[in-house]
Amino acid sequence: MKNELKEKLIEYIEALRPIIYINHFDFEKIDKIIFDVSSGYKVYEWVNNDITYEWTKDEENERIIRCFKAGTDLKSFLKMQHNSTKEHFIVLKNINEYLDDTEIVSWILDMAYKRMNDEDYHVTIFIVSTVFYIPSEIEKYTTIFDIPFPTRDDISNLLDSYVDSYDLDIENIKNELIASLRGLSEFEITQILNLAIQRKGFISLDDQDLILGEKEQTIKKSGIVEIVNYKGGLDNIGGLDDLKDYIRVKAKIFENLGKAMKFGVDIPKGILLVGLPGCGKSLASKSIANIFKTPLLRLDIGKLMGKYVGESEENLRKAIKIAEAVTPCVLWIDEIEKAFAGIGGTGGASDITTRLLGYILTWLQEKDSTVYVVATSNDITKLPAEFFRKGRFDELFRIELPNAKERKEIFELHLKKRNQDISKLDIISLLDKTEGYSGADIESIIQHAIEKCFIEDCKKMETKDLEDAMKDFKCISVTFKEKLEEMKKNLDKYDMKYASKK
Repeated sequence: MKNELKEKLIEYIEALRPIIYINHFDFEKIDKIIFDVSSGYKVYEWVNNDITYEWTKDEENERIIRCFKAGTDLKSFLKMQHNSTKEHFIVLKNINEYLDDTEIVSWILDMAYKRMNDEDYHVTIFIVSTVFYIPSEIEKYTTIFDIPFPTRDDISNLLDSYVDSYDLDIENIKNELIASLRGLSEFEITQILNLAIQRKGFISLDDQDLILGEKEQTIKKSGIVEIVNYKGGLDNIGGLDDLKDYIRVKAKIFENLGKAMKFGVDIPKGILLVGLPGCGKSLASKSIANIFKTPLLRLDIGKLMGKYVGESEENLRKAIKIAEAVTPCVLWIDEIEKAFAGIGGTGGASDITTRLLGYILTWLQEKDSTVYVVATSNDITKLPAEFFRKGRFDELFRIELPNAKERKEIFELHLKKRNQDISKLDIISLLDKTEGYSGADIESIIQHAIEKCFIEDCKKMETKDLEDAMKDFKCISVTFKEKLEEMKKNLDKYDMKYASKK
């Protein structure tokens, strides 16, 4: 990966990209990457902290590297670099708090303009920051340089270095360790391996909990993606038989992905589940990861939106980057329509959502990773038409209120789950009475009935208890009658598979 990063950065520099923005926490790693490509260039660095830096000289490459401490005025520093005709890099670290200063932004902007239009001006600006923020004035001149997570080969080489240093034998577990460590930065992997060595002097599969804990911490700290731990499978879902059959086929491909790809089978992309609330979309999404035997990541759409220019798109890039790093995995995007509210309108919010739409549609169309996307939506009218074109998802499924057979399954599942003897209950008599009820409605009735029986110290629950619980309950088809009718009409306009057998 090091050589690939170096080549990519050299391409940006040679293409006269004036500002290169690196959003990363490991400044030492970034220093190595920048200095790796700085042969023939002098490097001047300004750092926003209290450390005093000294002049240093790289004798081998004859580069002078000067680091300025925080006490040095940033405006003076930029003025000093502005008129230089020498080939050099300017590295600005953690200057977010200064990017609201119009004079500082003006100096950076002018230098960027000169880089692109003056053939005698050879200055490339690097902005390195732990917090993502690009002022709108310099957005068009800025290129984002991503530092990807370590690849399988990178992790393998890192493990080999530990084998050599500590005389370890991990050959039989190396592949499992590599798979577990995917999605972590080199710094985090090093910390985990150091801790394992410190604790017991060797590395084993017993360290999986340590790795998982670190991975969960990393994902949680992103604030955008979360790991969902759900143990239930498709058998915990009442109805939706056609959807479940479809998922079982995809699971077989995932379990034999290498053989399937060699045979010519395309990597499964994902599915879009559209339909009424409370009918199993979220439950199905969580169950898919379990049957695929992969991690389940949930993307919080509401947390994508940022207050700075480019922040929302960067949040989406970061979420996708995390998902692709921990492949194979299921990425669950719940209520995806919320990300695209305001498409086609005017103003800043509309511009942001339009860019988000473009980014996610391109990714869905072109991705070749084993990230299986499960997107859910309650309101199909808020999704742009581009979402329904072939190639974005493998299939679109329509989920409606459960039919009588499915309601029977839902009753039995939730009653058994709560230790009730279904042989003593007349579930068939409840089916006509629950026409228009969602799965969530039926679960609420059962919860209420069991709770009441417990409070009243009943020896066992009877059918009458469920009937009584229904008397004070208004199902979704009554509470939101007009809304549901409108949603059904809208669904009829689209060519979608039914999740339930008809």
